[in-house]
Amino acid sequence: MNPTLALAMELIRRPSMTPEDAGCQELLIARLTTLGFRVERLRFGNVDNFWARYGDAAPLFAFAGHTDVVPPGPLDQWQFPPFAPEIRDGCLYGRGAADMKGSLAAMITAVERFLADHPQPRGSIAFLITSDEEGIAVNGTVKVVEWLEQRGENIRWCLVGEPSCSAELGDTLKIGRRGSLNGRLVLRGTQGHVAYPHLAQNPLHAMGAILTALVDEVWDHGYEAFPPTSFQISNLRSGTGATNVIPGDLEMLFNFRFSPAVTVEQLQERTQLIIDTGLLNEEVKTGQVFQYDLEWNLSGMPFFTLPGELVAAAVDAIQAETGQPPELSTSGGTSDGRFIAPTGAQVVELGPLNATIHKINERVTVDHLERLSRLYQGILTRLLT
Repeated sequence: MNPTLALAMELIRRPSMTPEDAGCQELLIARLTTLGFRVERLRFGNVDNFWARYGDAAPLFAFAGHTDVVPPGPLDQWQFPPFAPEIRDGCLYGRGAADMKGSLAAMITAVERFLADHPQPRGSIAFLITSDEEGIAVNGTVKVVEWLEQRGENIRWCLVGEPSCSAELGDTLKIGRRGSLNGRLVLRGTQGHVAYPHLAQNPLHAMGAILTALVDEVWDHGYEAFPPTSFQISNLRSGTGATNVIPGDLEMLFNFRFSPAVTVEQLQERTQLIIDTGLLNEEVKTGQVFQYDLEWNLSGMPFFTLPGELVAAAVDAIQAETGQPPELSTSGGTSDGRFIAPTGAQVVELGPLNATIHKINERVTVDHLERLSRLYQGILTRLLT
C-alpha cells in the first residue's frame, strides 16, 4: 500500500461531517510538524481550521483544502460502510474519498517527497485547511484569509484540491469559478374559492409571464473561459393542497451562476425590472395589483486566474504525467477559492475525478491517488526550485 492511499484511508475512517473534523486535522498536523512546518490552530465559532507554513521567504505556495464531508445518506444503500474505507476492483470507497480526503493525502505525500529532495526551496509552502467548506462556510477559509491579511501574509500561488476532473485524471484544471447569487421572491395575492375567482388574486397566474421572461432572458454571452450566466429555479411553492382553493401567496427560490461579464447589481436590477414589468402587464390585463418581496443572498463572487506562473506550472506537470494538456475550465459550483482569489493570489483547482462526489458509494481510483501526488509534487518542483 503506497503512503498516499494509506493516509487517505486513515482520513476516511474519521466521520468528519461538517463542521466536525473528527481528528483529521491532527492527523495532518502530525505529518506536517515532522517535516518542520510551523502550525497554528485556528478555531472560529464551532469550526476547526489550521495554517501551517514551512519557510519564511517569498514566494508563498499554499495548498488549500477541507477535512469535512457531506452526510453519507442512507447507510443501507452503500456497498460498504461510508467511514470504513474499502478497496475493491481498483477503487477506494468511502465518504470523502474524492471530495476531498484523497487530495489531502496526495498533498501531504507530495510535500514529503518534495522536501526530501529540496529541503531549502525557493520560497515557502503552506497548508490552509478548514472543516467548514461543505456547510455555510462562514467560519472556515474566509476567516483564515482575513486572519492572514491582518498578519500581512500574502499567498502568491494557491492550489485547491477540489475534485476537478471528468473522465481521466488531469483532464481538467479549474482556473476560476462562476459567482453564485440566490434570490427569494414572495408574490402576494388573495386567497379565495376557485368558484369565485373575481374575489381572489391568483399569484400563480400572475407569475406565468414573469417566469417565461426570466427563463428566456439572455443575461450575458460568457467571458473568457466562462460559459454564459445561467438562471435556474430551485423551488416553487404555493397553495394549500386543496383543489378548490386559490392560493394567496407564491414563493420562488432561484439562483444565478454568473460570469464576470455581469455584475451582481445588474442581475438584481434586471430581475426586478422583469418582475415589475410582468406585474404591470397583469394589472393592465386584469386590473389586479400584486405586491411582492424580493430578497437576495450572495454566496460567492466569480474569480478567474489569468494565464501565468501557476497555470503554466500545473499544465506542464499534468502534461508530463498524463501525456495530454488539461482543459482550462470554470465550470462547477462554488469553492473556497472564491475567498482566496480576491487577495491577489493565483488560484487553480486540481483533484481527482468528480463523478461520485456527494453520492452513495463515493470512490476514487487507487492509482489516481499516487499519480495526483506526483502531479502536486511536479507543480511544486516547477515553482519552488
